[in-house]
Amino acid sequence: MIPQSFISDLLNRVDIVDVVGRYVQLKKGGANFMGLCPFHSEKSPSFTVSPTKQFYHCFGCGAHGTSIGFLIEYSGMGFVDAVKDLAQNVGMVVPEADDKIPPAQRAQIQAQSLALSDAMTQACDYYRGQLRHAPDAIAYLKNRGLTGEVAARFGMGYAPGGWDNLRSVFADYEVLALVEAGLVIDKVDEEGNNRKRYDRFRERIMFPIRNTKGQVIAFGGRVLDHGEPKYLNSPETPLFSKGFELYGLFEARQAIRDAGYVLVTEGYMDVVALAQMGFPQAVATLGTACTPTHVQKLLRQTDNVIFSFDGDKAGRRAARRALEASLPHVSDNKTIKFLFLPSEHDPDSYIREFGAAGFEQQVHEAMPLSQFLLKEVAGEHDLSEPEGRARVQFDAKPLLQLMAPSSLRLQIVRGLAQLTQSTPAEIEALFELAKPVAVARRAPPKSGRPVPVGLELKIMRMLVAHPPLSLQIDEAALAAFQHLGPDAAHNLGQLVGVGQALGEHGSFAALAQQLKELGSEYDEIIGEIAAGSESDYDSEQSWLVSTIREIKLNALKAELQQLFASGLPSEKIGVRYREIMQEQGELERQRDAELVNR
Repeated sequence: MIPQSFISDLLNRVDIVDVVGRYVQLKKGGANFMGLCPFHSEKSPSFTVSPTKQFYHCFGCGAHGTSIGFLIEYSGMGFVDAVKDLAQNVGMVVPEADDKIPPAQRAQIQAQSLALSDAMTQACDYYRGQLRHAPDAIAYLKNRGLTGEVAARFGMGYAPGGWDNLRSVFADYEVLALVEAGLVIDKVDEEGNNRKRYDRFRERIMFPIRNTKGQVIAFGGRVLDHGEPKYLNSPETPLFSKGFELYGLFEARQAIRDAGYVLVTEGYMDVVALAQMGFPQAVATLGTACTPTHVQKLLRQTDNVIFSFDGDKAGRRAARRALEASLPHVSDNKTIKFLFLPSEHDPDSYIREFGAAGFEQQVHEAMPLSQFLLKEVAGEHDLSEPEGRARVQFDAKPLLQLMAPSSLRLQIVRGLAQLTQSTPAEIEALFELAKPVAVARRAPPKSGRPVPVGLELKIMRMLVAHPPLSLQIDEAALAAFQHLGPDAAHNLGQLVGVGQALGEHGSFAALAQQLKELGSEYDEIIGEIAAGSESDYDSEQSWLVSTIREIKLNALKAELQQLFASGLPSEKIGVRYREIMQEQGELERQRDAELVNR
């Protein structure tokens, strides 16, 4: 787990204008920067980035957050990856509580990663340059209906014939990084001697594979004729793992947001052909089955995922694996569908024969996950016989056990119960589903914590906008907050604790990032502050000090009344009475001195 102190220090060092500016064209507008929101379609800029608050906010869709939050939402990175990306840009090394790697070894690993990344970038530039002088490759791409614009967008290139063309690219062709990056192969004899090095990719159209940061981490190469293998991918390397990456995701991110869905295909050519024909929201798995990690990455980008598969047996098998990978991530606010083309077509061939409108109709008619699951388990079983219905339930059990309790799972259970002449409760009991929904007794809804109002809300806004103000609040003030109510005391106490932990240099961005990890109850206040103008720290501090003093005085008065009504012996009352009067006197003297100095 990354320490919160590191997160705070990181957010103090990075500049959100630089971070967002890598992806969004920003223009100065008063104290802030403005641009078109990358999270929803708009023609007039409503997206603002505040350099003083180190926060972004969209007045159109309400999106807001820190530099870390922006990378997570825009690039689809996980929290740790976003932190590491920002840290790398400002020369910080992310500490990890369970990291047992010595500093020298960690530095060596980082140097290796940098060397591999540099090698992939140089190779990509070389392949792109070679495509310009490869008439056969250009003719092949044109015959597939691709333009130079699309080829350039995806960084496509060409690996010419010959065994060691990369020797002209790298000063040291024998360097170990070229093998580790998967660019070359070392061939040795049975005794491990007579090593001969040669390029992995030869006479192939080259598709660079980028990670979410846009760095080239691998390649896919396609032959021009009927050679084997038709597609050759980079091997697993320290930079590249097939089960974690999706081809075209970096290029498709904005298009996915614009379209409202992502289309998942099986090949590189499908992605570029669909982009050429007006479907730039397409991505592809990399010669491997769809994994839960793939699904998780996709659902970070959009709430709607459509898998596109060929209609043949291989396509059905791939769809079944995608179904199994999707089930752990299914929820009621996410939609996953399956598109099956005729067996003689893939997306590339279908869209060239039937055009964009024909393919759009196929997308519109894609099969919902629930329907596909029930169709899969029903298979060819005879539902008129008990044995057939039992086999359907047997096949469905492991799939439903992958799903979290949800309304969608209940709907699928009901559909299965109808197919197999059972009840939903029987299915849930027989399958031992976690937290059964159909048989659960509904508890009366609990009233949520009251929404902060009045004085409590005003103090909360100040503490969120200016975290160092929390240092003005001592133990006596925290105790006095109880007189505002237990919920108010909890909210204010939590804010004070987080703010004081950040110290005198705590920022709004750092506090907002920590509150986001605690839940969503502070989102509305954070959004209001992000959208509002900058408040004056000195006047806020003056008001807070004065208000805290009045809260303490009111708390002392209430305690005094309780003391007289307690029935305690007079000597015990007298001791506390004198303490209260002394505390009241000191607070009143502070108030009078403040009035004189105004």
